[in-house]
Amino acid sequence: MQNGMVLESQSVSKRFGNFTAVDQVSYQLFEGEAAGIIGPNGAGKSTFFNLLTGLYPPSEGRISLFSRDVTSLRADQRVMLGVVRTFQLVSVFDTLSVLDNLVLSVVRFHPVAGKKARFILGSAHPAAIVAECMAALERVGISHLAKETTAKLSYGDKRKLEIAMGLALKPKVLLLDEPLAGLSDGEITEVLDLVREVHKEMTLVIIEHKISRIVDLVTRLSVMHEGRLIADGVPGEVLQDPTVRQVYWGAESSRVFSGLAAEEKAEV
Repeated sequence: MQNGMVLESQSVSKRFGNFTAVDQVSYQLFEGEAAGIIGPNGAGKSTFFNLLTGLYPPSEGRISLFSRDVTSLRADQRVMLGVVRTFQLVSVFDTLSVLDNLVLSVVRFHPVAGKKARFILGSAHPAAIVAECMAALERVGISHLAKETTAKLSYGDKRKLEIAMGLALKPKVLLLDEPLAGLSDGEITEVLDLVREVHKEMTLVIIEHKISRIVDLVTRLSVMHEGRLIADGVPGEVLQDPTVRQVYWGAESSRVFSGLAAEEKAEV
């Protein structure tokens, strides 16, 4: 039995001048899913995330969250409703401490901060906020680095910090944009273990180029190409789809597809 729908796009498009980055994409995400979105570079994946999370307004179409039309809502308003995302490139302040990065990301959304005037004039480090931020750092395994300047962190630890920033906002739906990009094999394993734990508590959507790393994690896989959604379904079946194989691996993929032998060509 399928759980209720939490996030939906209906014929959503995004145009930049004469260029269409996302073209009539209809997508549904259900409670408890771990859904993956793959596609070649320039397929429109990150732009689609930006539409779902309110960073871009759609040129046309409709976006719903928990059956509520949120098409006109800003990104911060959608965060308040439970949708949080990370970015393809790690977005942290290198000159701040790890803890300060986390506090800064959550304080405006925290009830302890209260009204805007209180936030501006008061302390940004109320005990309740610090405690919750430290709990998020503990969860991703970097609480011992709380006082370190973020510039000193490895790229993998910066990625964990960004995930902690998302978790501290207590999302119902977490969207991860290429969380494994730039990581070593060991760091990839650590982040994947973290994502599996996170999925026990919330709905996930993951954009990723490293297909073999997420194929056992996600329960549904969608493929974008040239702004369109060209496949959606069970990962094993989607990866056997002739159109998907042509998009990723070219004509040579007409041979019997076994595992992900051609993955290196896709991970660009």
